[in-house]
Amino acid sequence: MGFLDKFKKHSEGLKDKATDLAATHGDKIETGIDKTADLASKATKGKYDDKIDTAADKAKDAADKLDEGDSKA
Repeated sequence: MGFLDKFKKHSEGLKDKATDLAATHGDKIETGIDKTADLASKATKGKYDDKIDTAADKAKDAADKLDEGDSKA
């Protein structure tokens, strides 16, 4: 059994666990995303703020979808 086969076997359980964690700690996840975006902005001296903001928004949307239990996340 290869690595991917083992991963597929456990993927549903991992998704359920991620969904539960997102529901429980959604506010902490968003705070972490914001802090990470701020650090990236400082590291690039604001040069890529538009791209960093877009990535942060997409990460928050993905976390929200997990929180809602959406299967597309």
